Amino acid sequence: MPRPSRSRIPAADRSGRRDRHGRGMRSAITGPHLPLLHSRIGFFDSCVASAADYVRELWPDELRDVSFEVAGVPGGEPTAAGVDRWRVSRQRRIVVLYRVPIERMAHLHKDDDWHRRSFIESCVFRAVAELLGKDPWDIAPERYRHF
Repeated sequence: MPRPSRSRIPAADRSGRRDRHGRGMRSAITGPHLPLLHSRIGFFDSCVASAADYVRELWPDELRDVSFEVAGVPGGEPTAAGVDRWRVSRQRRIVVLYRVPIERMAHLHKDDDWHRRSFIESCVFRAVAELLGKDPWDIAPERYRHF
């Protein structure tokens, strides 16, 4: 004869979210007072988007119909000059930034979010300078004046 189950909790209530030992319901893994975790891809995309918005505010007429895109890696073999970090097409009015080469070939002296963001922004500024045929320091002269 089978033994009766000792568990009195209905199966619907045993779903993994429960009030264990009277301590309250489980919350997110980061806790209520910590910021949510972010991914490298999300961080890179947000840096490119904010830098592109900033540059569009500075050069509204020149960048009105320019599209900014993010890709993982450039297609094809590396050239003698190395691996491309971005590609610019003046005819199609497009700037493509390659996330993996930018992140991996950064060689930052301090690896934190501020330095990574600054490096990604500098890549956006240099790509826009190439598109417009200007010096990169002319693209956002006030951005780093405090250094």
